[in-house]
This record gives sequence, C-alpha cells and structure tokens, in this order.
Amino acid sequence: MNQQLYLSSSPHIHSGETTTKVMHAVIYSLLPACGVAVYFFGPSALTVLLIATLGCLATEVVCQRLMGQPVTIADGSAAITGILLALNLPPSSPWWLTLLGSVIAIAIGKQVYGGLGSNPFNPALVARVVLLISFPVQMTTWSAPAPLGSGLDLVTTATPLGEWKNAVMLTGQMPAEMQGSMVNYFLGNMPGSIGEVSVLALLLGAAYLFYRRILTWHIPTAFIGTVVLLSGLFWLINPAKYPNPVFHLVTGGLVLGAFYMATDMVTTPVSIRGMLLFGVGCGLLTVLIRLFGGYPEGVSFAILLMNAATPLIDRYTRPKTFGVVRQGAVK
Repeated sequence: MNQQLYLSSSPHIHSGETTTKVMHAVIYSLLPACGVAVYFFGPSALTVLLIATLGCLATEVVCQRLMGQPVTIADGSAAITGILLALNLPPSSPWWLTLLGSVIAIAIGKQVYGGLGSNPFNPALVARVVLLISFPVQMTTWSAPAPLGSGLDLVTTATPLGEWKNAVMLTGQMPAEMQGSMVNYFLGNMPGSIGEVSVLALLLGAAYLFYRRILTWHIPTAFIGTVVLLSGLFWLINPAKYPNPVFHLVTGGLVLGAFYMATDMVTTPVSIRGMLLFGVGCGLLTVLIRLFGGYPEGVSFAILLMNAATPLIDRYTRPKTFGVVRQGAVK
C-alpha cells in the first residue's frame, strides 16, 4: 500500500489565511487614513508614523533576541502596532515621545506577556495611555490642519471634543458653532490625533477588511450603536449641553477604536455573545468618560478596561459542550 495515514490535531480544513496575510491586509486598510493624515498635517505626521513603526520593529527584534525567540517582524504585527500607535498620537509629537511609546507598546504591552497571541491588552493603547498619564502636556497639544500646498504652518488648538468639554465646564453649555455642519469633521479637517481626523478614510479601510472577511460586524456595531443610543439619550434630555450622536461619531477616536483596536483578535472575546457584550461595554464606558470623566476622550480607556474583562466574558459566554446535559435536566 502506497497510501499514508496522517494524524494531526484540528483544524483539518484551512481557509488559506495566515497571520502574515491578515496583518498585511490590516496594514493596507490603514493606508487611506495615513494618507489623509499626511495631507492635513504634512511632514510632521509622516515623521510620527515612520518613527513609531520603525521603533516598534526595532524593539520587537531586540526583545526577541534577548528572549531567545525567532525574529518574526516579517509577519507585520509589530508594524501594525507602530501604525496604530502613531494614529493615536498628536501630529506634533516629539521624536522621543514617539520612540518611547514604541518601546512601551512592544516591550511592556506585548513581549513581556510572551509575544503575539499572549498579550491581554492592545499594545498600542497601552502605550497611548501610559504616555497620556506620564506626559499630559505633549499628549494633549493638538495642531490645526495645514493641508499640503496651503503654505500654512501647524498652529496649536483644541480638538472638537476638548473644546466642547472646556466650554461645558466653564459655561455649562456647548458652543453654538459646534452644532453646525459635521462635514469637515467627517472628512478629517479638524484638530486631533493623526488617526482621528478622517472617518471617511477609516470607513474605507474597514470596508476592505469586511470584504476580506477579517472583520465581523459584532463588536463595531455593538460599540458604535451603544455610543449612538446613549449619547442620543443625553442629547434629547439636554441638547444645549450634550452634543448629538453624530458629533460623537465623527470626532475623537471612536471609529478608529471600534474597527481597528476593539476588534483585536487576541484581546477580545471569542464567542458572538461575548463580542456583543464587549462592544456594548466599550460604548457605555466611552460615553460615560466623555460626558462625565476628566478626559474629553474615553475610547482608549474603555477598550483597555474591557480587555481586562475579556477572560470573565469568555468564561460566562462559553458555548455548552455538544452532548452535555444541563444539571437537573431530564436525560
């Protein structure tokens, strides 16, 4: 007999996707957002993107060498961490802050737990929150857009969320000019982090990931839907103080977080019920922090807190094993 019998563990059917292919697809999907950021903020945004990405790649190589592991930067996971970190930083971030964030993201947010697949928290968000707490001035110094070819220089200003937060704290009301058209916010013509500026570009990238079946609808829909419902409730109660749901959608890091960081395969629940619960929790915490917290933005904190709750969610949403009879049920 020439036939051979191969014994192996599941899965026995493979889709053809690999970690490298998935990571590269995510990188491609982020290119429109990166391009829009460079258009609006110029060379400073490009510098932050390059330093963060190269810093993450270099840190991963050093950590894996020190730990005696094979170097795996070709899989694209470190590059994604660097891009996402850059998209969470102000375009005027100094080089040392960006580089420090890269080291924190990879060394503390990822490799200290064992590398890809073992980290309980999103590495880019770990770095962003550490930098925000440690260097609040640099992390909250925003620049007004100065499109390429306009001849304008970057000028320090407040983000729409920050402007609203400051106005409410001082006067108890939202500025009238912020209740107008949201077109500029949607296109990205506003101050903010590099990746917050264009909802349109982020949605185009997310559409590509849906087309590739890398993303599922559960977490983004639950996340964004909860933000819309809860912020809409507060807006209906007091429209003079609280922004409408569209404002929450097109400003800040909601879209970036909902499609690119809350959907991290490593740090989020595995079951459908778990993913829906995770998304609802992220949306609830985001709105509560935005409306009542000390920071105008709550997406990063919300996702990290729900990352911490992921093991508990997985435990209580675990599907029942096929063939197992519930206690007390008639066999």
